[in-house]
Amino acid sequence: MSSSNAPSKRFFTANEVREHCSEDDAWVSARGKVLDLTGLIAKYRGTLTQPLVRVAGSDISHWFDANTGDLKKCVDDETGLETYAQPFGRFVHVPTLRADTTVDATYELPWWMDPTFVIGELTKKSRKVRIINTLNGHETMLEVCSEETLQEILNRYLAINAHAASYTWKRIDTETRVLDMAKTLDENGIGDESDEFEALGLPADFYIPAVHLYFNDDLTVG
Repeated sequence: MSSSNAPSKRFFTANEVREHCSEDDAWVSARGKVLDLTGLIAKYRGTLTQPLVRVAGSDISHWFDANTGDLKKCVDDETGLETYAQPFGRFVHVPTLRADTTVDATYELPWWMDPTFVIGELTKKSRKVRIINTLNGHETMLEVCSEETLQEILNRYLAINAHAASYTWKRIDTETRVLDMAKTLDENGIGDESDEFEALGLPADFYIPAVHLYFNDDLTVG
């Protein structure tokens, strides 16, 4: 099963996955899902977990058949038998070609088919947004998932400002307007123009849209 301290989020950026790249903290993304393999590696710690440690923090979608979701298959050179493709050697839950009584067969599903290892989805596109606190002028740039609502972005921002929920989130366009926290940035009319900038030969972060926070004077955290 996944690590008990995995954060409660619906979506993760590729950079967030990359941060979990060690034997004691191992995430991977595959076919649009993010999996926490930390507990699996701890349980089977040894030779069979080394291929998983090697790819921790990366995307391994290329390991899997796009139609079945199962590992891709190949023909074993020595036996001529069909087996799972294993880019860095055999790993946990991959069966052996010959009978082996030492192999753990107590699991119901191999980890790559077991939904309990899934902790969220990999964003289809990450984007940046500037959060400006009008009370003190402090500005923070966050990388967020395009699918996240403003409330979910607020949850990210809590690590910067524990009182974030005590602010009204607004956008200053031709006039100042209150944002709908149940909607995404796009749904609030705050588009992501990074692709257009790159097409014009400009840096993707040439312009990063801003959200302004206005203090409500009713602290939500003591």
